[in-house]
Amino acid sequence: MKLTSKIDLEVPARFVYDILADHDAWEREALQRGVEIERPVDMPTSGVGASWKLRFRFRGKSRKVLVRIEEMQPESRMALSFEGQALAGESEMDIIALSPRRTRLRTAVTVRPKTLAARLFLNTLRLAKRRVQGRLDRRLGQLGARIEDRFARSRTERV
Repeated sequence: MKLTSKIDLEVPARFVYDILADHDAWEREALQRGVEIERPVDMPTSGVGASWKLRFRFRGKSRKVLVRIEEMQPESRMALSFEGQALAGESEMDIIALSPRRTRLRTAVTVRPKTLAARLFLNTLRLAKRRVQGRLDRRLGQLGARIEDRFARSRTERV
């Protein structure tokens, strides 16, 4: 199953990339949401190859997922892979500079089942694809609003 979404931001592409590449901020946010995070010892701490083992509750069960950075191209692209017991997939984020102060953030999430139960789960999501797509669009909109807010605050702090 593949979902895509995009949003246009009144923020330079470099700033958007810097926010997306701020691993420490993402870790703090995940911890605030109740996610347990473990860094594999043999992996780099940032950049391509960096990974996190996440544990969280979803639909009443404890889930474990390994998230790994597969690609990072400054100011233009970031790609992550994730793998759990039942699902695997990729998330790609493309940062497209529309002008020096305007950026389009496009994201694509692909999820593949690894078990029969996961295949059934994804089939039910396909039936509700409009609702799932709406949730992705809403979350990307929230992320965009936070990025624009941080950019506005960074500009007022410099003045």
